[in-house]
Amino acid sequence: MKKPLSPDHNLTDDIQGLSLGVFLCGLGMHVLTSVGLITGQTAGLAVIIAYLSGYSFSLVFFAINLPFYFIAYKRLGIEFTIKSLISVTLLSVVTTLLPLGFTIEKLDPALGAVIFGSLVGLGLLAMFRHNGSLGGLGVIALLVQDTTGFKAGWVQLITDAVIFAVALFLFPASVVIYSLLGAVVLNLIITFNHRRDRYIAA
Repeated sequence: MKKPLSPDHNLTDDIQGLSLGVFLCGLGMHVLTSVGLITGQTAGLAVIIAYLSGYSFSLVFFAINLPFYFIAYKRLGIEFTIKSLISVTLLSVVTTLLPLGFTIEKLDPALGAVIFGSLVGLGLLAMFRHNGSLGGLGVIALLVQDTTGFKAGWVQLITDAVIFAVALFLFPASVVIYSLLGAVVLNLIITFNHRRDRYIAA
């Protein structure tokens, strides 16, 4: 039987792993916004709430993440929570800076959705590998997987299905359909590749 990879990461390991994960997620988000699509999970929920309430996305996104960080601290530990907070902050910086040096003039929405899902899926895997996340509903997905064995990717996919169903009443159908394609790609990557027992001690 193949032995799981060591869960012992030093600071350098975590910095490079989380940095790579944040960069890939930021790149994926830049692709997504460049083709005018939306996303699922906490960011997608924040978009819908901001649309309905009139509050800014940044304010809603910050507020909606607070209870998830509390849950993360209570159930997944201080290390996971701090890494997630740092990662979310860095993602904000990356998504702000990327358009200054990288613009996309032409990209088919379907292809953009697949690129988004692939990049963010790989980015999240890198972050999970180093005991981090982008907070929000991803924390709940990890908790469900760790406590019940039900795959985190399936939890996120079900959540996204609900969010996109609501989005159908707020955005053009084509935007929602292409966005859902990206969410499916992202969550299937996590479903088939994320297993804590491969690299985190039970």
